[in-house]
Amino acid sequence: MYAVIKTGGKQYKVKPGDTLRVEKLPGDPGQEIEITDVLLVAEGDNLKVGQPTVEGAKVVATILEQGRSKKIIVFKKKRRKNYKKKRGHRQYYTEIQIKEIQA
Repeated sequence: MYAVIKTGGKQYKVKPGDTLRVEKLPGDPGQEIEITDVLLVAEGDNLKVGQPTVEGAKVVATILEQGRSKKIIVFKKKRRKNYKKKRGHRQYYTEIQIKEIQA
C-alpha cells in the first residue's frame, strides 16, 4: 500500500515506515500529525485517484525532528561594476515517519 501526499508545495510517494524530510510543519518531536492532502491511494491493484484529493483519506505520521538544513550560499556579482553580494540561507525542515495510511 502506498499514497501520494502533498505538503509544502511538493508531492511525495509514501508507504508505512518511510522517513522523509518535508517543509516545516507545526509540532514537537514525538507528536503525531495527520496529512489530509492525499492525492492518490493504491492498495494492490485497487487505485483511488482524487480530484484533487481522495475523499476521507489521510496519512498519519510522527514528527521525528525539527531542524535546519545545510547552508547554501547565494552569490551575485556583476563584472567591472564593483558589485558583489553574498548571502546565506538555511531552510527549516521537519523529519517525519509515516505510521499508517487510512483510505
